Amino acid sequence: MGTLYGAIAAAGAAPKILRRLYGPAPCYTCARMTASPCNLVVVGQGAAGLAAALSAAEAARRCGLALAVTVVDKAAEDEAGGNTRWSPSNMRMAAPDRVEESFVADMLAATQGKGDKAYFTRLAEAAPETVAWIAAHGIAFIQPTYYLAKGPPRIQPAGGGPAVVQALTQAARQAGITFRHATAARELVSDNGRIAGLVVQQDGVRETLAADAVVLACGGFQGDGAMMREHFGPGAETMRLISPGTRFNTGDGISMARALGAACAGDWSGMHAEPVDARSRGSAPVVLVYPYGVVVDRNGRRVFDEGAGLVHETWEWFARDMHFKMPGATAFAVLDSRLKAIEDYQRAIRSEVPPAEAGTLEDLARQIGVDPAGLRATVDAYNAACTGDPATFDATRCDGLAAATTLEPPKSNWARAIVEPPFLAWPLVGAVAYTFGGLATDTDGRVLREGAPIPGLYAAGEITGAFHATAPNAVSVLRAFVYGRIAGRAAVAELAE
Repeated sequence: MGTLYGAIAAAGAAPKILRRLYGPAPCYTCARMTASPCNLVVVGQGAAGLAAALSAAEAARRCGLALAVTVVDKAAEDEAGGNTRWSPSNMRMAAPDRVEESFVADMLAATQGKGDKAYFTRLAEAAPETVAWIAAHGIAFIQPTYYLAKGPPRIQPAGGGPAVVQALTQAARQAGITFRHATAARELVSDNGRIAGLVVQQDGVRETLAADAVVLACGGFQGDGAMMREHFGPGAETMRLISPGTRFNTGDGISMARALGAACAGDWSGMHAEPVDARSRGSAPVVLVYPYGVVVDRNGRRVFDEGAGLVHETWEWFARDMHFKMPGATAFAVLDSRLKAIEDYQRAIRSEVPPAEAGTLEDLARQIGVDPAGLRATVDAYNAACTGDPATFDATRCDGLAAATTLEPPKSNWARAIVEPPFLAWPLVGAVAYTFGGLATDTDGRVLREGAPIPGLYAAGEITGAFHATAPNAVSVLRAFVYGRIAGRAAVAELAE
């Protein structure tokens, strides 16, 4: 293999292409083989961090590079795993062995043409082999049902995020990777422009870990109130976090890299947020039946077109507007009993708290703290505008059942009168899952500074700035795994040169 690699390189093939085809070059001539091991430190134990650490350990073993890999995570061991630990981990793939032909175009459309085409092209190319790699570590993949309305195709690791975190953590330990929990990364150390170490803090004590390369995989900044306020304005610091793991994403990696001059990318005023049950204390207790009724504020007034699109097309800006624009940062989804006739309607509700329920709209309004007269007037006006044939109602697609054009705000789909008691309501708040602004990287996961890679510094996952305007559906976890693996392998290739 070493001779073949060298011969092909001598014939003019670029090392970058060779690494993609064959992995890191065998390093039989690498002086590091007989010296002390190289040190790779990965910050974060979510999808990106685990993929980076494990793929690096495997690549180093294949090429004979002595490599010590350490994963540091600021969470305690029983909480580590980042957002991935709490996520269903849906991945936007047509099947485990392929993405849709329109994948790259869909990504550019979602990012309003501001996304990096090369980034998404590499993501599409590497996704099938990454899923096969995860599967080789004992994770089966399924094609899950998705709420109610049909959306883009997706696959999911059986058992969701918790299962894949557990499996890859176990594989990493078997590969000799060291884990340090309750350990916060504080500062990157550089020497002559390249990475030389990482300052960490545990139990109030700082120390410097030797590092020939560092992979930053510690998420965005949604858990840091000051950064949220800086980029999203007053009140952003009080926005609910969607899962327990989200609070550990406080922008540490972004700040450390920027201190070394790292470039930024992505939409710094963008975030992925979802509407959740205000009463629930569970993880991601989304309530996604709101398109089939009306959403009102505390005054009982409708606030937007609930049927403007499929739920994954409206939930992000609805959740954000709810937090920043509505009285008390709360809205209320109001429906009638016909919701329960929708097949498997429970799939769209992940709150453990039952809805408020009453025989009249006025009693319902009093239960949830909404003005009764305002709610009655709103529903009466809405019902009068529901002039279409209710028999055409179809919760699984945009059904075209629109309200009369006199209704304001409009209702573009699922406009069915709210008339059959008992009436139901859920109080909703917006919960942030992750932020879009992050570090600029190339398609090997290398962090950029003035257009060139910072030697020894890599990043993957939500810490990188790839999204603009809106998050492409079911892509966050996929890109974390794919680019985590790319970054880990690229770090080994660099160290082996």
